[in-house]
Amino acid sequence: MPRGVAIPELRQQLFTAAERVILRDGPSRLSGRAVTTEAGVAAGLLYAHFTDLDDFLAAYAVDRSFVVIAAAPLADRAGTGDIAANLADALLAIPRDTLTALARLLVLRPELAERVHDVLGDETALDAIERAAAAYLEAERRLGRLAESIDPQAVALALVGALHHLVLTAGDLDDRLRPAIAALVGSTANERTANG
Repeated sequence: MPRGVAIPELRQQLFTAAERVILRDGPSRLSGRAVTTEAGVAAGLLYAHFTDLDDFLAAYAVDRSFVVIAAAPLADRAGTGDIAANLADALLAIPRDTLTALARLLVLRPELAERVHDVLGDETALDAIERAAAAYLEAERRLGRLAESIDPQAVALALVGALHHLVLTAGDLDDRLRPAIAALVGSTANERTANG
């Protein structure tokens, strides 16, 4: 890239490059040079826009948290369709590479989570997914489609735990997450029928 030429969308280009490095080489291989090499830009360009690598990684984590949060809409699904399918469809709509890279980075660098919290408050990616799932399940319970004895927060936590585990272990998300959700929510439907 010639010197002095503006690079449109440079932040996103660097974030996408970081994501590719994390997915291919693991977060422990992430460095400023690895990111700029992957992005095909000058080595010092990252530091012209970010204070240091930690500043860059925090900005990446915040940006990708927004992507994950926006990708799992559940609010409008209450009262329609199958509960387990609605949850699975919402969770599987999250860009897998983004969620995988973000989860792996935050496991290796947990101190970045504090920086994400500083920007987003309590709404980090997995927190937001958990809250959305709990709110959806609570709405379904209010509509009588879910047993009163079910704790939406506990089920939502279990769903996020399963999602996080599968993302970190490179499991087949679709084939393994759908049955897990069906088992959690299906058991609630069975309980509701039995108690009905």
